[in-house]
Amino acid sequence: MSNYEEFSLVYDKLTEDVDYKSRADYIEEIFLRYSKTKPNLIADLACGTGSMCVELDSRGYDMIGIDSSSDMLDVALKKSEGRKILYLNQDICDFELYGTVDVVLCLLDSINHLTEDGDMDSLFSLFKNYLNPEGLFIFDVNTKYKFEEILSDNIYTYETDDVFYAWENSYEDGICDMYVNFFVKDDDTYRRIIQEHSERYYSHEDIENFASKYGFAVLGVFGELTFDSPEEDCQREFWVLKKI
Repeated sequence: MSNYEEFSLVYDKLTEDVDYKSRADYIEEIFLRYSKTKPNLIADLACGTGSMCVELDSRGYDMIGIDSSSDMLDVALKKSEGRKILYLNQDICDFELYGTVDVVLCLLDSINHLTEDGDMDSLFSLFKNYLNPEGLFIFDVNTKYKFEEILSDNIYTYETDDVFYAWENSYEDGICDMYVNFFVKDDDTYRRIIQEHSERYYSHEDIENFASKYGFAVLGVFGELTFDSPEEDCQREFWVLKKI
């Protein structure tokens, strides 16, 4: 199996604490507050196994899910059986759509996975092309507090009846390198899966500069699933941008 194929098999189990219904409720409240009309077509970037696409599809939105991992999308397709969700196996910094959309989502700190110089320019340039006028770009990012106080140089473990992992972090110069050893039960043995990821911290100034450069207005920056300003110990904040 490929690295991502194995990871796709346990991804939903490891993110079962993510309440997609609450996140969808929050996103719909953003629509009510900041969109003149109810959006129809939504693109979910780095959609993973499609949980948010399925949730929003069930609420009547037309969904496009984009992810670079074909293995994640295989799981998404099975999960979406009987639904008219379009999944595209493309890099979120280099994707092509058949037309414009009303909303672009990028959730669960997927923005932070863009670590190379030029990644954010590519991303915002694509939004400029594919978002309808006054379309919304909604995303969340991990905060400096989370990188420095929660993730930085720490080791975490997680264990259930059929999965165990040890997660080691190293944070320096705005980059957090993550090394995760998974052990997944397979009958009477455990299969080892190794994952290495990196995340980059983006400051408010960084994001505001990209927004301004590509013609987006910042409508709000909020604490996780709230409409309040982020607290000092906020670990994840939500951004709402509008194409102008």
